[in-house]
Amino acid sequence: MLKNILDNIKKKSLKQRFLLVLGILFFLIYLVLGLMIMFWDKLSLNMDPVYRYALGVLLIVYSAIRFLRLINSNTE
Repeated sequence: MLKNILDNIKKKSLKQRFLLVLGILFFLIYLVLGLMIMFWDKLSLNMDPVYRYALGVLLIVYSAIRFLRLINSNTE
């Protein structure tokens, strides 16, 4: 399975590989930002904890959706 994924990536043009790396980067950015908002107390957001957790979960769900779209576009 990993060999098929690597072969599929090697078949892509330079532009498509760059966009794949950029998509992975933004997935990680949204994931880390969501975790930071939820669990990092030194982050100075004047919000109730309920809203902080809601915003963090929303960002994590959005990053999961981006990751699933990235995986589905990678298999084509």
